[in-house]
Amino acid sequence: MQGIWTTERIRAAEDQLLARTPDGELMRRASFGLATQVAGLLAEDTGGVSGRRVVLLVGSGNNGGDSLWAGAFLRRRGVAVTAVLLNPDKAHPAGLAALKRSGGRVVSAVDSPQWIERADVVVDGIVGISARGPLRPEAARLVELIDAPVVAVDLPSGVDPDTGAVDGPHVTAARTVTFGALKPVHALAPQECGEVVLVDIGLRPELGDPDLSRLELADIAAVWPIPGPEDDKYTQGVVGIAAGSATYPGAAVLASGSAVHATAGMVRYAGHAADVVRSRWPEIVATGSVTDAGRVQAWVVGPGIGTGGDGREVLRHILGQGVPVCADADATTIIAHTPEVLDARDPDTPLVLTPHAGEYERLMGRRPGADRVAAAREAAKKYDAVMLLKGHCTVIAAPDGRVAVNQPHGSWLATAGSGDVLTGLVGSLLAAGIDPWLAAAAAAQVHSLAGALAAEDVPTSASGLVDAIPAALRLIRAVASRPPQCGIRCI
Repeated sequence: MQGIWTTERIRAAEDQLLARTPDGELMRRASFGLATQVAGLLAEDTGGVSGRRVVLLVGSGNNGGDSLWAGAFLRRRGVAVTAVLLNPDKAHPAGLAALKRSGGRVVSAVDSPQWIERADVVVDGIVGISARGPLRPEAARLVELIDAPVVAVDLPSGVDPDTGAVDGPHVTAARTVTFGALKPVHALAPQECGEVVLVDIGLRPELGDPDLSRLELADIAAVWPIPGPEDDKYTQGVVGIAAGSATYPGAAVLASGSAVHATAGMVRYAGHAADVVRSRWPEIVATGSVTDAGRVQAWVVGPGIGTGGDGREVLRHILGQGVPVCADADATTIIAHTPEVLDARDPDTPLVLTPHAGEYERLMGRRPGADRVAAAREAAKKYDAVMLLKGHCTVIAAPDGRVAVNQPHGSWLATAGSGDVLTGLVGSLLAAGIDPWLAAAAAAQVHSLAGALAAEDVPTSASGLVDAIPAALRLIRAVASRPPQCGIRCI
């Protein structure tokens, strides 16, 4: 499981490490790692770096210093390096001197366009992790000139380091090289960071427990229920599905099929779409009412049940069964409008809520806003439930403060019925006895991976997503022992 730390925690850890490290040592470690990554990007298309052109966009902070030192290292390999100083009076003195000694060129922002437009790679050292808000006009003007791949130092400038939010001009990087530890921006704004490379500078012992987590494939493989020689359908988990209607049976078919493919030991469907579900999935035990469903170890409830009296009674009955519940779609709306239905729930019964931004607004009276981690944590505490806040990056918060972030594998999940598939995955893991927060986080990862496999670079459907679940699970088991597969490399 990958740890992610807020910038406040990282700055405090850096201060502790700096206090016992020779002056300039940490910056030299970081900048050498940065130079290595820039050289690697230069060599990808030609196999060599000598004679290639790199432009450094240098701000006044330590990230600007890292860029200048990296430029000096690149000069030793024959790279033509030009540093554009956005604030010449505040450029890092030692880094600037090192670049000049190495033969690097230094120009002002006014004289920089000709160099930026000819660059093979541009290094973004404009701001550091203390900065907030969009790029200032001069920096934004220079960034607009870039036509080469960008390597960002620590984070893409103009992207909020703790929320990943973008509210104006910013850098979009092909690769981000960060130092010591991952920051929230790397998980919450992957589309802006590109590939993230973590350079070890010895910071980890100073950090303590992470603020956020991201599951690796090995974590998912370790918890996903795979039957052994002593298992049967009951030990593997029996999940109940209350979804869909006679008029709109699609949600029932998708959620039920997802649970089947997630290796649930048994799936029981209860609702008005029983005939359709049974015809599509003959292995499912289907009945017309939740009161006739039989014993289950977890429930999925909500997709397509409606928000009227019948839906409320179904939800109330399920919440009173004393087993874990994943409540989605219409169930979320019912809870928002008639929160007294939660009185049927034993306080110790696990509950997972899976809202998108609109459903979150119904639950909380406001949109999630830029800080989606804080929003998910707040809702988790209010409802004493695991909150799976859907979005391009899904945020999973537990009432005890744990937060996981799921990095997407593209945007293929933006299709009708995708959420119904996710609920079936969550319900299956709940039925197997997996910790609800871990179950929701693992399900979100498999859901995203299945979407990518189903799409194969062409938009897919929710039905295709269901069919791709076994392939996603096979892939996870096959590569679980390999290095992280989520766009992060450690050096």
